[in-house]
Formats: sequence, structure tokens, C-alpha cells
Amino acid sequence: MSKRIAYLVESPLGNYILGQMIVPQLEEGRHVATVKGMFFLDNNVYLLMKGNPLADRLASLSRSQGIYLQACDQCVFMRNLADKLIGEAKIGCFPDFYNKLLDEVDMIITV
Repeated sequence: MSKRIAYLVESPLGNYILGQMIVPQLEEGRHVATVKGMFFLDNNVYLLMKGNPLADRLASLSRSQGIYLQACDQCVFMRNLADKLIGEAKIGCFPDFYNKLLDEVDMIITV
């Protein structure tokens, strides 16, 4: 059985790590672990903006694989992005993310 994981996307390299490594693996069905969710922090909330090609890919994965996408509420509000995110992205804080996924994952990994 595959491990169920969630990612906290907080690194300045989040765009590279997701766009060049994790997302292609998910799209090709070779990621091995089952990704249940991703929580975007700091400037990584920009990765969920409408019109961003990576956001479009994440939205597609969210729909096809049931991956929960969430942007940090404080990070979104301080950048005035609340109305600029893809529809699949929820806005909330750590307790919201944990309440949604904690019982559904084996590991939470920071990238």
C-alpha cells in the first residue's frame, strides 16, 4: 500500500520542486506516494494564482486525483490575492489544513 502524504510548500524553491519534480511525477502516475494535500505558505501562494501554468496543472491534479489545495490565509491576505486564486485552492490556516487531512495522511513533508 502506498503511503499517503501531504506537502507543506514553504521553500523559496517551491516552484522548482513542484513544477520540475513532484507535479510531473503525479501527472505521469509515478510519484509512488498518494498525495492527499498541499499547503502553500509565504510567496508560494503565488503558485495558486489564476493564469499561472503551474496553478492550472495543480487544479487539474486536484480534480483528477482529489488533492486538497490550501493557501495560507495570512500569506494570501497580506498580498491581496484572495480573489486571484484558482477555484480549487482553499484559504485557511494550519488548523484548517490539519482538520481536513491529519487523519488521512501518514506523513506531512515540507518542501
